[in-house]
Amino acid sequence: MRAVLASKNAKKLRELQDILGKQGVEVILQAEAGVDIEVEETGETFEENAILKAEAVRDQTGMIAISDDSGLVVDALGGAPGVYSARYGGEGLDDTERFKLLLRNMEGQNDRSCRFVSVICCALPNGDRILARGECQGVLLNEARGEGGFGYDPVFYLPDLGKAMAELTPEEKNQISHRGNALRVFQKELENYLNGTHQ
Repeated sequence: MRAVLASKNAKKLRELQDILGKQGVEVILQAEAGVDIEVEETGETFEENAILKAEAVRDQTGMIAISDDSGLVVDALGGAPGVYSARYGGEGLDDTERFKLLLRNMEGQNDRSCRFVSVICCALPNGDRILARGECQGVLLNEARGEGGFGYDPVFYLPDLGKAMAELTPEEKNQISHRGNALRVFQKELENYLNGTHQ
């Protein structure tokens, strides 16, 4: 099975390939499918944005399209940055500037509980779609740790492992991450769909 990823994020592609490749699903970037579209994420939930992206790329390519909409939900900030995680603070900021802004906004907050959320949407050419959600609970650090991952990984601490997400190997991250969890749910949903038992 071949699917196109509704994203230009090569690191996200690698995480998807590492997990879905074992299931015989080949995932390619939009460019390999001959399209280059930037889908406006106007949804108010991760689910809505994942559907928007997957269906737009499916409609452009005629192929199975897989999207991931993910972000960091911080309880003390009322769920922010949430669906705006990649655009937190405005379009001009890079990953480091974004998490530094987040840490500034968290100054004086005792409740540092947070979670990463990922929603996978698979849009099929016949109009069907498969949705899967995964989460990973953590605590927001006061300063960055680790060199791996991307986004908010350096400031997301995993108490059970005693490490920041950015200190994990790719294999360790895939075992516990929100995207890894969502992809495992997605695998089951996809199997059910292919076997005709999808709800």
